[in-house]
Amino acid sequence: MRGIHVFAESNKTGRRDSLSKGIAVLETDILTWSRTVFDDALRAAVRSLPPSFARVAGYHFGWLDAAGSPAEANQGRAIRPTLALLSAEAVRGVADDAIPAAVAVELVHNFSLLHDDVLDGDETRRHRPTAWTVFGTGPAILTGDALLTLAFDVLATGGGPLAMPAMRELGAAVLQLQEGQNADVSFERRADVDLHECVSMSNGKTGALLGCACAIGAHFGGGTADQVSHLRQFGERLGLAFQLVDDMLGIWGDPEITGKPVFSDLLAHKKSLPVVVALNSGTSAGRQLAELYCRDESLSDADLAFAADLVDLAGGRTWARIQADQQLARAMHHLSAVDAESHAATELAALARLATFRDR
Repeated sequence: MRGIHVFAESNKTGRRDSLSKGIAVLETDILTWSRTVFDDALRAAVRSLPPSFARVAGYHFGWLDAAGSPAEANQGRAIRPTLALLSAEAVRGVADDAIPAAVAVELVHNFSLLHDDVLDGDETRRHRPTAWTVFGTGPAILTGDALLTLAFDVLATGGGPLAMPAMRELGAAVLQLQEGQNADVSFERRADVDLHECVSMSNGKTGALLGCACAIGAHFGGGTADQVSHLRQFGERLGLAFQLVDDMLGIWGDPEITGKPVFSDLLAHKKSLPVVVALNSGTSAGRQLAELYCRDESLSDADLAFAADLVDLAGGRTWARIQADQQLARAMHHLSAVDAESHAATELAALARLATFRDR
C-alpha cells in the first residue's frame, strides 16, 4: 500500500491546484486521483474471487469484455470511494489509510448494481449490456453476493483495530440499502405510494451507503465521534440529493450521459420521487399519469414522452430540483460542522456539487 500512497501524494498538488479552475475539472483531477489511490487494491480484491465470479465482476467493472479479455469500458465515477478517502483527509488523516474503506464501499455499491439490474430488468449500464444479459441471471446475482462478502473480508483483513466498528457501520448501511431496494420493488406493484415512504426508500437505497462511505473513511482517518457523525449526515443528505437528480435523469436524462435508454424509469413504471409527487399532486396531469401507469401493456414511445410531460406539468420535476438543492444545503451544513482540513473540505463540497448537478 505504501507505493500507492507515494503515488497519491505526488499527485496532490495538481489535484488541489485544479480547484481554482471550477467544478468541471473534478472528473479528471480529484476523481482520477481517487482511482490512483484505491484502484489497484480494488482490482486485487476482485482477482482474489473464484474465477467464475472474478470474470463476471471484471466485466461489470469494465475491466474485461464478455470473453474475459482486457477491456477499457466505462468504470463509473467512483463517488463513494472518493468520499471515503476525502473524509479521512477531512479529519486530518491520510487517504492511504482509508483504502480498505474505499474498496469496501465500492464493492458494496457494485453488489447492489448487479442485483438492481436483475430486479429492474435493465439491459444496459454504462453504455454496454448488463452482466445478467451476458452471463445469465444466476451468475450475476451470485457475483453480486460474492462482492458483498468480499467487502467485509477487505475490512476484516485490512482494517486493523478499526475493522469491527467499520464492519458494523457497513453492515447497517447494507441492511438499509436492501430495505430501500425492497421498497422500491414493492412500489411497482402498488398504486398508493405516498411521498413520505418514497423519501424513506431513497434514503435507504442511496443515502445509507454514501453516509457510510463518509463515516468509515473518517473512522480510518482518526476522526472524533462528532466528526464521524457529521460526515455520515453529510453523506446521507448528499445521497438523497443524488437520488433526486438520478430520478430526474431517469426520466429526462440524455442517454449519452446516463448510459440508459430515454424514459427508462417510466418504461419500467418506477415510482421515483418526481413520479410520486405527480401522482399525489391532485392535478389533472397527475390523474392522467396514474391512468398511464395502470396500464398492463408497455407504454409506446409517444406514451412515454406524454408521461414525462405529465410528471413535469404536475410539479414533479420542479419539486425534485428544489428538494435536491435543499438537501445539498443540509449536507453542506453538516460539512461545515466537522472542523475539517480546509483543502479536503473544499474538495468534498466540490464533489457534492458535481454529484448533484449532472445534466439537470
